[in-house]
Amino acid sequence: MSPTFLSVIIPAYNEEKRLPDTLAQVSQFLRAQPYSFEVIIVENGSHDRTLEIAQSFARQQPEFRAIHETRRGKGLAIQRGMLEARGDYLFMCDADLSMPIGEIKRFLPPQLENMDIAIASREAPGAVRYNEPAYRHLGGRLINTMIRWFALPGLHDTQCGFKCFRAEVARELFTRQTLPGFSFDIEILFIARKLGYQILEIPVPWYYSAESKVHAIRDAIQMGMDIFKIRTNAWQGLYR
Repeated sequence: MSPTFLSVIIPAYNEEKRLPDTLAQVSQFLRAQPYSFEVIIVENGSHDRTLEIAQSFARQQPEFRAIHETRRGKGLAIQRGMLEARGDYLFMCDADLSMPIGEIKRFLPPQLENMDIAIASREAPGAVRYNEPAYRHLGGRLINTMIRWFALPGLHDTQCGFKCFRAEVARELFTRQTLPGFSFDIEILFIARKLGYQILEIPVPWYYSAESKVHAIRDAIQMGMDIFKIRTNAWQGLYR
């Protein structure tokens, strides 16, 4: 086992408004836990003070690291953080904290033992959505139906931004990742299934944020193209 039990990876793009409160909440929660931790903030391509805020926070708290990734894309930010993390468990966490940070406990031992990958789900039995407009929920369900049909049958919610990996599993998956953008989740979980890893869906409370960077129509079209690319990559043996 490594000296660090948990690594939390936070991608941050134009998050100067939300990031200070998010980092404060994450710090307060993790410092109350009995295990060692690190937090990696990966900023890439921001046009505001996101990097400056992350670096300032990291200077004050040694468990926090701020990384500037020059390549654009959430998938690349997560990949960079995952491959630099040192924990036994690696948890990716959206900067909006739409899932309360305290829910992390449900993804880790002792509450969850012998897992490969645990993903937060807004659709699994027991999950609750708060304040989400009906049109966003419908759009999300249509996108997930496409994902289930063509890439990941049986998974109810692949796109919630909170996922936990055992360290050795994360390294095997993220070294194979090719997609830079929002569809990286689909690719990572697709590869995981190809390699025989178990994926568990954890129902969570989820709070809608009006500042979401997801564009329903544009991103749905891109995901369709990316799913085709994932299937092509698999056919060519790229994930072996």
